[in-house]
Amino acid sequence: MAKNPIFDKIKYFILDMDGTFYLGNNIIDGSLDFLEKVKAVGKDFCFFTNNSSNNTEVCRNKLHNMGCDVDDGKIVISSHITIDYLNTCCKGQSVFLMGNERLTRDFENAGIKLVDENPDIVVLGFDTTLTYEKMNKACRYLAEGKRYIATHPDFNCPTADGFMVDTGSMMAMFKASTGRTPEVMGKPYATTVEYLEKKLNCTKEELCFVGDRLETDIAIGMKNGVTSVLVLTGVTDLESYEKSDIKATFVAKSLKALGEEL
Repeated sequence: MAKNPIFDKIKYFILDMDGTFYLGNNIIDGSLDFLEKVKAVGKDFCFFTNNSSNNTEVCRNKLHNMGCDVDDGKIVISSHITIDYLNTCCKGQSVFLMGNERLTRDFENAGIKLVDENPDIVVLGFDTTLTYEKMNKACRYLAEGKRYIATHPDFNCPTADGFMVDTGSMMAMFKASTGRTPEVMGKPYATTVEYLEKKLNCTKEELCFVGDRLETDIAIGMKNGVTSVLVLTGVTDLESYEKSDIKATFVAKSLKALGEEL
């Protein structure tokens, strides 16, 4: 039994990364202790990031450099949900992908047929190599009515010196041109919950999302009836949380403080 009954039924803590487990290239104090506490009380965890410009190797290496060694199975990315969805619901259909080399390689390794002309589906990822040629082709395909999927909805990706334009901002651009909005994967959507239930062989009542962003980490709980914990180590402070309509099941100062509730 957990000290806090909210967490009695939880088997897996789904941890956001930047702003939750680390900030930039620095691990947040108590993060490693939290993982040890989770294991000590017989529960488990995995990391989840919406950032589809990274792959498992990049995430694993970053964690390793902070003293946290995990295997590939402990890391889930919005691209994994997108690939699983395509291979489950759109098997054999061709894809025009907007994504960098890492995302492209993951799609190819998953057996997805990538094409430049006449695709069945347009997929928008966090494409850090987006060109005018890609944008123009995508707009043409969307105007033709091709199915349209995006890996995640984040507008900006935080960086050490500010932010990078992320997939949600690209979605807004394509909507301005074509009027189209995509089916979106990643947090806060149900496809992510369903993927994790299948991957971890659990029910949504046994999941707990932990993160610092209301519109993704906490909204996925509200939208899908899943336990969520807001940590105040990232972009959301207590004042902005209290003004928001998006509410977590529990608010903790940090992962270290959350560990004290288990």
